[in-house]
Amino acid sequence: MRLQEFHQALADLGARPCHIGRINRAWLKGQPLDSGTRHQKGEHYFPLAVRNGLPPLTAQLDGLARIESQHPAADGSLRLLVALNDGQMVESVLLPRDGLCVSSQVGCAVGCTFCMTGKSGLLRQLGSAEIVAQVALARRLRPVKKVVFMGMGEPAHNIDNVLDAINLLGTDGNIGHKNLVFSTVGDPRVFERLPQQQVKPALALSLHTTNAELRAQLLPRAPRYEPAELVALGEDYARRVGYPIQYQWTLLAGINDTQQEMDAAVQLLRGKYGVLNIIPYNSVDGDHYQRPSAERIQQIKRYLHDNGVLTKVRDSAGQDIDGGCGQLRARAADVIDHSRLLRRNRSDQARPQN
Repeated sequence: MRLQEFHQALADLGARPCHIGRINRAWLKGQPLDSGTRHQKGEHYFPLAVRNGLPPLTAQLDGLARIESQHPAADGSLRLLVALNDGQMVESVLLPRDGLCVSSQVGCAVGCTFCMTGKSGLLRQLGSAEIVAQVALARRLRPVKKVVFMGMGEPAHNIDNVLDAINLLGTDGNIGHKNLVFSTVGDPRVFERLPQQQVKPALALSLHTTNAELRAQLLPRAPRYEPAELVALGEDYARRVGYPIQYQWTLLAGINDTQQEMDAAVQLLRGKYGVLNIIPYNSVDGDHYQRPSAERIQQIKRYLHDNGVLTKVRDSAGQDIDGGCGQLRARAADVIDHSRLLRRNRSDQARPQN
């Protein structure tokens, strides 16, 4: 479902824009749709036809997404495996300090070689209402004051639905525009569309290396920008909106954590209006990528920071539960596939033999 369909259904019931706005705000707070305010009850505000039509709409919204399982971690994060109406699953993560990471697609087409999500390919897009539903679900558990589009999927490949969700979150959702973070590998549509929006989100660019050839290997289906060109586009957007850009760099031992890479990163990013987030790789069994040592991670942070690049270490939430993006969904999918195989085997065994 798209948000426009939800709003049209309300309008068809006779809801005026003021009614739709209040219903949006209730939903986005994780409250019943007919919730009133401190000063006025819902039954005194909404027309009768709207009140009578809200229960089926509530059921429709509740059916968009539900929490399949919760996975708390020692760092204070809470990973949520979210089941969608068609049985597909995505992940969202409640972060420390009132943040939420949401998914925009089931799977991803970029195919980053270090990302579990990319290994499944793209299965389908999320509708704008499904994206917003992740926020509504999360707010039933904790406050959410920041939403980052860094979960499953490449937001630029679902840009219309993502921008619709961002617009609602930045208005009726009461989230500051700089606290809505659009993460991308650098799709050209991002640099065209984001400056035109009423709600202009912060931008996070997946850089990962200063070497164009290596970046093409790590992000095989990302647009072929030279890293310097990508940084220039990011810098221009950051200056326009007035809040710094985030550059993402997943640290892979022996691949993009070398001193040569760090020297090149200093040359590329020193003095830029942004911050470099270094993200130590979340290793999984059987993976040929490895996480650098804790000592090397701190060396890199100090070196970059001492040479004029504002640098922060951003561990993937849920390291202690093997909760890197896509891992929960992958394990759940394996369980479902295994259960289906068992049922099929039992059915075959029960079938009469000729």
